[in-house]
Amino acid sequence: MTGRQLISSGGPWEDIIGYSRAVKVGDSIWVSGCTGTLADGTVAEGIVAQARRALDVAGGALAQGGARLQDAVMLHIYLADFAEFESIYPVLQEHFGKTKPAMTAVQVAALISPQHRIEIEVQAVAGSALD
Repeated sequence: MTGRQLISSGGPWEDIIGYSRAVKVGDSIWVSGCTGTLADGTVAEGIVAQARRALDVAGGALAQGGARLQDAVMLHIYLADFAEFESIYPVLQEHFGKTKPAMTAVQVAALISPQHRIEIEVQAVAGSALD
């Protein structure tokens, strides 16, 4: 078994709190929860834009580990309001339609701020995409 590779987004909270954006062991990669926070610190407007941004961040972390979103085997989706889940179906279909990872989606009491509508964790196995 190969060692542990810590993948960083370069954000300050990783050092302040003591976590990694993602961790790779062997071909498996676990990506921490990603939100709709933009590079300038503001939050994308609406759940669709936030879902796209969260998946962009997750995809960047996976790329650092030699994988891509199509290598996803499990998604955990945390929603501020489950009634908004249907509006992101097209975003999920666009990224995972052929891959069809396992998935859990739940409504939570709160996310990191009231502006955040969604947080997405991704687990992937590099090289496992179906295409």
